[in-house]
Amino acid sequence: MRDQLEAVRGEALRAVADAADLQSLETARVHYLGRKGVLTNILRNVSEAPEEERPVLGKTANEIKKAVVSAIEERKQALEAKVLEDQAEQDRADLTLPGRRPSFGHKHPISQVIEEITDIFAGLGFRVATGPDIETEYYNFDSLNTPADHPARDLHDTFFVKPGVVLRTHTSPVQMRVMEQTAPPVAVIVPGRTFRVDADASHSPMFHQVEGLWVDKGVTFAELKGALMLFSHAFFGKDTEVRFRPHYFPFTEPSAEMDISCTVCKGQGCRVCKHLGWLEILGCGMVHPEVFKYANYDSETYTGFAFGMGVDRMAMLKHSIDSIHHLYENDVRFLEQF
Repeated sequence: MRDQLEAVRGEALRAVADAADLQSLETARVHYLGRKGVLTNILRNVSEAPEEERPVLGKTANEIKKAVVSAIEERKQALEAKVLEDQAEQDRADLTLPGRRPSFGHKHPISQVIEEITDIFAGLGFRVATGPDIETEYYNFDSLNTPADHPARDLHDTFFVKPGVVLRTHTSPVQMRVMEQTAPPVAVIVPGRTFRVDADASHSPMFHQVEGLWVDKGVTFAELKGALMLFSHAFFGKDTEVRFRPHYFPFTEPSAEMDISCTVCKGQGCRVCKHLGWLEILGCGMVHPEVFKYANYDSETYTGFAFGMGVDRMAMLKHSIDSIHHLYENDVRFLEQF
């Protein structure tokens, strides 16, 4: 039995040393030290040896077991260290590969367009003014010479918070608030959110507008045209053609709508401009004397012009966006283009 024990020692230590991975090491451990292992069976049979040999055989068997256990633990540590080393090598950053630029956030295209518009008019001496999104009917309609029976004041066009209070349908109420608190001359640009009961490919219930107002002595329609033509060339490009068409607004007289040559077909005619070659971008006109009465301005001394444009529409025209909903869906694939 002693020779058998020595033979098992050699086999077990060789099997442990030859284990190439943790799985094969565990297989060797079970084979020799498991409940039905080779060494375990020998230890069980020590009691069958002659009585005088049992102490020596038991001591030898335990020494062999300790040696095998120690060899297994040492080999296990070596294999685990190799696994960690291989993993570290696998995870090691290859410094020769090109770097990956981190993804940074940026301004929304609506914010970009608002800043560009306000910067252009700031260069003409306009200052930025703001006001509340929730307005009284007085500021939103009455003070802007919009009669009580005007269609714009109906439920199908305006969101009413409660009687006499609305979500503003344009940013023009801010003009009246500024005039109430400021003596002429006044030159303000008013960007902000506006709300109307409307929704399709080119309209949203919530959208953005920029209003402009200039009041001083001797302000004429020619200066209105000059300021808006300068803006159009700065915003859309120097080759952009401009035209004015007579129109009607309750708060301006005379009034006009301003068109530019189509930004897609350059005036040749396409689906975007309905084959007309022109796109309407804003409404404008000389401030109505009745509006000056609400502001307590002397219409015999002062004149002024006002204009208003939809920021969302300006963004769509400048970047050839086919639906206003792209601006509000927050699809990163779309926003990353700007």
